[in-house]
Amino acid sequence: MPETPRRARQAATLSLVFGAVLLAGAATGAWGDPPGPRRHSSADVAPAAVATLAAGQDPAGAALSEQQAQHLIGANGDRWGAYYSAQEYAEFSQGLDGRYLGVGLSVGRGQDGVTTVSQVQPAGPAAAAGIAVGDRLLLIGPDQADHLPVTEVVARLRGREGERQVGSEVTLAVRRGDAEAREVRLRRALLDSQQVAVERLDKGVVRITVRAFTSGVAEQVRAAVHGAHGVVLDLRGNSGGLVEEAAGTAAVFLDGGAVGSYQERGGTRELTAPPGGDQRTPLVVLVDGGTMSAAELLTGALQDRSRGVVVGGRTFGKGTVQQPSRLADGAVLELTVGRYYTPAGRSPEGVGLLPDVPATAEDAGALALRVLAGLGTRA
Repeated sequence: MPETPRRARQAATLSLVFGAVLLAGAATGAWGDPPGPRRHSSADVAPAAVATLAAGQDPAGAALSEQQAQHLIGANGDRWGAYYSAQEYAEFSQGLDGRYLGVGLSVGRGQDGVTTVSQVQPAGPAAAAGIAVGDRLLLIGPDQADHLPVTEVVARLRGREGERQVGSEVTLAVRRGDAEAREVRLRRALLDSQQVAVERLDKGVVRITVRAFTSGVAEQVRAAVHGAHGVVLDLRGNSGGLVEEAAGTAAVFLDGGAVGSYQERGGTRELTAPPGGDQRTPLVVLVDGGTMSAAELLTGALQDRSRGVVVGGRTFGKGTVQQPSRLADGAVLELTVGRYYTPAGRSPEGVGLLPDVPATAEDAGALALRVLAGLGTRA
């Protein structure tokens, strides 16, 4: 089944969206589902809308049906463009405020193509059913998980049209180690997104896991870093999200200067960190193939500024910027308006970012701690 932008991008800023596959590398099941049957029979696009896009102008206020908008996205060759009803967009915005409808389950897919559980939210439906990190996800519904794009797994965890409600069910088959597979029925619930997890280790080392950049994440990271003698910033499976939060997180570790830049209609905007960030505490950044978009912007900023050592695998390679525009009926059309770049002028689009120290998924966590030990700790 082909991957669609609706399955792949679901997060918006107040003014711009850095596409967040929630979660392609680590799917929470928070958002993402293709629409139900089309509500309009005509795919003809209003000539005025075509002219507006051709001129690079904002289509806000255009009177477009869903089919017309989808046709326009396809005709424009916009891989990451997407259409959302007013209700769908409100749900996505709610998620960025820290809540989502899902089962509390994140998955990742290694180079061997196996789909495994990478995160389980405490007290969520998946945890209550006994699912644990490392379990293999075999089936979602009647279909083999490994045969689906991870973003399709996201869509099914989230629920299709008519299923996106508290108490709706999704059936999974999971296996732990060499044990027999077991079927699990999970009921979706409204969950706190809990995008930041903090673990305090020996010798003042703090491991901070950031799963996505929703509202308030930068301040949570800043609070976690306070007093640390060394930091492992784990961005594996991070889907991206709010650019302001990603830039704010970079600023925690930078004493002013460039964070990156992005294009929008009419020009280029620079992202900078205010002075006063912590540049002394040793830092290691963990990344993998699920590190995406705004998380790649953060990684590139720290890497280009020689602020930390990046450990893990090549990142996803999502480096485009989408801008949401409200249509006449309240729906939202998101269109790609440009790329973003790291301080050194690199774009991760299509190629990702390479780590300073390559590591397999199995070894990355332990290697990050060894690299941090080699950097020393702040007294």
